[in-house]
Amino acid sequence: MHLDAKIPGGPLAEKWDRHKFELKLINPANKRKFEIIVVGTGLAGGSAAASLAELGYNVKSYCIQDTPRRAHSIAAQGGINASKNYQNDADSDRRLFYDTIKGGDFRAREANVYRLAQVSGNIIDQCVAQGVPFAREYGGLLANRSFGGAQVSRTFYARGQTGQQLLLGAYSALSRQIAAGKVQMFTRREMVDLVLVGGQARGIVVRNLITGDIETHTGDAVVLCTGGYANVFFLSTNAMACNVTASYRAYMKGAMFANPCFTQIHPTCIPVHGTYQSKLTLMSESLRNDGRVWVPKTAGDKRSPDQIPETERDYFLERKYPSFGNLVPRDVASRNAKEQCDQGKGVGETGLAVYLDFRDAINRDGKDVIAQKYGNLFQMYEKITADNPYEKPMMIYPAVHYAMGGLWVDYNLMSTIPGLFVLGEANFSDHGANRLGASALMQGLADGYFVIPYTIGGYFAGAKLPKVSADQTEFTIAAKEADIRTKRLLSINGKRTVDDIHRELGNILWNYCGMARNDAGLTKARTLIQSLRSEFWENVRVPGSDKDINQSLERAGRVADFLEFSELMVVDALTRRESCGGHFNEAFQTEENEARRDDENFCHVAAWEYAGEGKDPVFHKEPLVFENVKLTQRSYK
Repeated sequence: MHLDAKIPGGPLAEKWDRHKFELKLINPANKRKFEIIVVGTGLAGGSAAASLAELGYNVKSYCIQDTPRRAHSIAAQGGINASKNYQNDADSDRRLFYDTIKGGDFRAREANVYRLAQVSGNIIDQCVAQGVPFAREYGGLLANRSFGGAQVSRTFYARGQTGQQLLLGAYSALSRQIAAGKVQMFTRREMVDLVLVGGQARGIVVRNLITGDIETHTGDAVVLCTGGYANVFFLSTNAMACNVTASYRAYMKGAMFANPCFTQIHPTCIPVHGTYQSKLTLMSESLRNDGRVWVPKTAGDKRSPDQIPETERDYFLERKYPSFGNLVPRDVASRNAKEQCDQGKGVGETGLAVYLDFRDAINRDGKDVIAQKYGNLFQMYEKITADNPYEKPMMIYPAVHYAMGGLWVDYNLMSTIPGLFVLGEANFSDHGANRLGASALMQGLADGYFVIPYTIGGYFAGAKLPKVSADQTEFTIAAKEADIRTKRLLSINGKRTVDDIHRELGNILWNYCGMARNDAGLTKARTLIQSLRSEFWENVRVPGSDKDINQSLERAGRVADFLEFSELMVVDALTRRESCGGHFNEAFQTEENEARRDDENFCHVAAWEYAGEGKDPVFHKEPLVFENVKLTQRSYK
């Protein structure tokens, strides 16, 4: 299959405007004839559903939570990027575009990333109009702070609650459309399959998480906004319910999965503190504006930080990367923290942590100024660790945070299945091999507010969409298969809990397909995953019934898909014979231990096609063409 990204011609800065003009339009009266299914109510899903309904389409919106405003976007802390140049520090659309392409180690599409930079300013205007309480300067202008991978201040924020405030903005727009009758809201529904009719995405199968009923829903197009798959690692900064099921089910129906091994490790996470921990807590990247990262210069030095004099501290990011210092991109900061710990310089009881120290910032600016910037983050850290960051340095360690990989989409955000659109973290399109901080919120809202409203209309204008009904064979078969899968999980009645197997899977991936990888480890991981998957289907225990609330059953379905998907991650990692961004294969590194790309052979998107149960996935590639940036070895020195 030839992957046509449908990138418009013309100069980079004119592609999106040109494309919008060339897309066919649907008049307002005709928009009422179309029904769109939007799965997920985070920033991508909430903004998409609200925008599409505002245009006149009939929208069905689905979320697994009890309310749309509990989507995981609410957890984002640090901020959202936009090239407004409010600081007059030489920012521009082109600079944001370049920082994003470079930050992703030149493994993202130029056209998509430039469009993201172009619409970023519109997002801020939209959110201000909705009443999002961005931080402001003394004179009332919107404030900005710096984030990793940039030398300008372009990150807009609302203390440490930016995701929550942006989501409430999208939720208010969504609520308005629900009240107007243009959005039909289905809460506590989990998508368990995609339904194709005549090769087009025409509906979904969901499980009602309260009653256990399997339901089918029809539409003229399906928009997946279901987030990322970082929870495949068991321990991640994602909400416990985040999963890969919707994306993986779409993959099994013919949607290609792109770059599945590209996951992001976030450097500022509260370290693991026990075997029975179920998730990790992120500390915002914004803290690296004022916090200095360091370890003792001597391996095995277990003195408390206040006992270690300045001359015996190694501020290793400032030493190695003087131009960017503590604000290097996430993959660089993470890999360096791991390197220090591997050398025995890690701190804390486990030795798997480094310090993030605010002493100098407090001495320079005063405690009140620091509290004003980061107060709620400091409170959160103290609640979890019982240490006061105003008096003792924070301890941080890298953790899995985000999925750069996702379903393959073209410039219109449509997958390889006609009528299946994929937005936000669920697609692969904008971040390459490493996402810059504060770009996830930007991508989700760009896709939902400013891209899908145009491109879905272009699809409808050119597609033949005969009427479908939930009584059709395609829907009844999909519902029956979902019911059989559910009953099979309940019937195994083995001895191991779902969480126990998931934790083992997470350890396999973290050890062999995590921050550092090598061929022997990846090959071993594939065998271990296959063995663990067999044990799951023979020995997992899922108590309870399928006809009521059953969280063990919910988790079992998600882990079953993680056990399939994790093998695809490993296959993808083995196939990529280079290191880039967050994917660090130990066989491919520079003399200074940085990631070494192979632009001649691997300057492409790896897209995988499902070939059937027990068969190896089929590899396809979309070559990445760079006409506006020069491919260089990344340097933040």
